[in-house]
Amino acid sequence: MRERMDEGSSIPNRESDDVAVDWRGRPSNPNKHGGTRAAAFVLGLQAFEIMAIAAVGNNLITYLINEMHFSLSHSANIVTNFVGTIFIIALLGGYLSDSFLGTFSTILIFAFLELSGFILLSAQAHFPELKPPACNNKLLGGDHDQCIEAKGLKALIFYTAIYMVALGSGCVKPNMLSHGAHQFNSNQSNKLSTYFNAAYFAFSLGELVALTLLVWVQTHSGMDAGFAVSAAAMAMALVSFISGSLYYRNNPPQPTIFLPIAQVFVASILKRNKICPSSLVQMLHGGQHSNKFRFLDKACIRDREGNTKESPWRLCSVAQVEQAKTLLSVIPIFACTIIFNTILAQLQTFSVQQGSAMDTHITKSFHIPPASLQSIPYILLIVVVPLYDTLFVPFARKITGHESGILPLQRIGIGLFLATFSMVSAALMEKKRRDAAVNLNQTLSIFWITPQFIIFGLSEMFTAVGLIEFFYKQSLKGMQTFFTAITYCSYSFGFYLSSLLVSLVNNITSSTGGWLHDNNLNKDKLDLFYWLLAVLSFLNFLNYLFWSRWYSYNPSLSTISQEAHHTITTNPNAREESKHYVPHNIP
Repeated sequence: MRERMDEGSSIPNRESDDVAVDWRGRPSNPNKHGGTRAAAFVLGLQAFEIMAIAAVGNNLITYLINEMHFSLSHSANIVTNFVGTIFIIALLGGYLSDSFLGTFSTILIFAFLELSGFILLSAQAHFPELKPPACNNKLLGGDHDQCIEAKGLKALIFYTAIYMVALGSGCVKPNMLSHGAHQFNSNQSNKLSTYFNAAYFAFSLGELVALTLLVWVQTHSGMDAGFAVSAAAMAMALVSFISGSLYYRNNPPQPTIFLPIAQVFVASILKRNKICPSSLVQMLHGGQHSNKFRFLDKACIRDREGNTKESPWRLCSVAQVEQAKTLLSVIPIFACTIIFNTILAQLQTFSVQQGSAMDTHITKSFHIPPASLQSIPYILLIVVVPLYDTLFVPFARKITGHESGILPLQRIGIGLFLATFSMVSAALMEKKRRDAAVNLNQTLSIFWITPQFIIFGLSEMFTAVGLIEFFYKQSLKGMQTFFTAITYCSYSFGFYLSSLLVSLVNNITSSTGGWLHDNNLNKDKLDLFYWLLAVLSFLNFLNYLFWSRWYSYNPSLSTISQEAHHTITTNPNAREESKHYVPHNIP
């Protein structure tokens, strides 16, 4: 079935509605399956899952140092590897879902694995025999040299637990978003956009509860209680998800996309010296196919005449070539979000250090923990996201005629532009704080640095949601969840780039003492580092403008119609269109 284009939009509908099935594998009923009711159960899963994983991730280093007795550097590496693994494994979750299991089965399997990891982690934290003997940690005023580090079976239990959590969470995350989006058919584009906003609202709510209530439980009732609460939250996530089973529209898995895409690149290389006939160029680029990466078109050229079958590594269908082009086309858009996540890394590290060097008291007896500053964006987002969806989107829709108010690429661009001003604010406030501390011997209130968190919160609402919506709507059949998973890799690369930048800055500025060398903010020049990030962010925004204008929205494979499964012959004696269309099945 050929899909219609959304009115007033260049974004096509994604795929035929009749591929969706219910929990028994029967064709779904539009009056019974899918829609807002089904998506609500997925939103519950999202809120509780992020609540569980964020509570563990934010306070894991405390457990490693105080109870497992790992060194500070070793503990920091464990946490970094743990978080990085979650985001990288999202690619595995997307691949398994698209090609083998489907979103429902993938979520069910790996959510149970994640829950099991939380339970094992809670059990180790609770039972003394599963941990090293208690001792006085030097970070708490004791002698760390007398502490016995967790080794052998005790270390094995810990690593098994956290990597069960990492594997489970990494595979669940992209599938949550895709499964919720699958609940809306091709005629509900406006509801799909609302769903992505609601999903980010659920994420923000879960993060806020984790950064406040659950971390407070860990601090005051012990890590075993805190991990148990995370396990309970994950159990609630599973209950919410399973409760919606009777109402879900489930998209069956498609044949694996990686082998056909690999065949396109191999065939293009093998036929690199071939010349594409003008008829082929006109057919491909005069229709709905991408006119970029034309070297890949050579994979469609048939070497042999007649019915002689060529190897799939030498002859590919137009659909395969379109998949490969789509994958290449989105890479620059993805790359432009890495700097954005590098800025996010600063708000979770250096900005917290800024807060530690400021007056955290609200009253004489109550003060704000510096780490709680990370909750500011989520408090803001809980208020702003509903307003964006109920007020801004309808207003923008009247002007643009687009179902989502503005295009996903425009939304990403706004977010990247705002991110620059988050670092400008951070630089100005750090200069003001250091001057007050060094020259006036004054300690500024911690509220002076809240603007950088607020600005970034707004930036994240635009960029993160826009990126997810963009990748989901531009994915082709068999690539939906994998494309959604790609967005999570940006977090990993952003944090890795942050570490690299810190090292490079220290090395380059070592002759002047180093901007970030002394571990003392009153001696360091953190404001200059923030200015560097502001400049990089603005240059990244300009770079994004180029690539967003270069990018052209691709139709889904269902709109390619008959020519999607045909290849091209270069037989000069063939007549008219018969010389261009030779049947060829996708391998």
